[in-house]
Amino acid sequence: MKDWLRLNSGTNTPPYNMALDEALLENAATLGQPVLRFYDWSEPCATFGYSQKITQIETATQLRPLIRRCTGGGLVPHDGDWTYSLIFPPDHEWTGLAATESYQRTHTLLQAAFKEIGVETELAKSCRRPKPGECFEGHELHDLLWNSKKIAGAAQRRNRHGLLIQGSVQPADDWSKQDWRDFLSQGSPQLEGLPDARAHELAKAKYSKDEYNRKR
Repeated sequence: MKDWLRLNSGTNTPPYNMALDEALLENAATLGQPVLRFYDWSEPCATFGYSQKITQIETATQLRPLIRRCTGGGLVPHDGDWTYSLIFPPDHEWTGLAATESYQRTHTLLQAAFKEIGVETELAKSCRRPKPGECFEGHELHDLLWNSKKIAGAAQRRNRHGLLIQGSVQPADDWSKQDWRDFLSQGSPQLEGLPDARAHELAKAKYSKDEYNRKR
């Protein structure tokens, strides 16, 4: 991961967090290197997959606001979770992988970071889906488990710009988020030239709008 760039974008609003991921994806080819981004939320909220129905999401959680991601996946609560994103340019090896393989690779990296801070985890070898659409109820193949409970999941989007993976860790104990982040980003130089103007544009015109979040 030493050829990857790191970005700790701090605490931001829910619309901006999703907008910055999309802006980074749009700029992936220009950046030319993978980006590992860490970020936090200015308020509790929930995000949900691009194709999900808003009526289903509204009944599944009391968290507000609800923000539609540009990636797939299910409902993810952001209320104390650890969030990260991976952005790959279109010519990178990861972008050409099957979704299951890039998913497995992502959680293998997270597993190594957890081991470094003394937390033993495993990758799920099968699926268990008791509640359709809810990301952390049950688990998918290659999700990260701790004591048989899912603690990490991710969603993906591939397009002509490259590959975006958005992930969430739901800590089940008093684990060190900073040590975990430090291990994942060790040796990676800081990203310079953040696409901040484009992110603010997307946050205002898209991710904060009912027309987008309630489009299905």
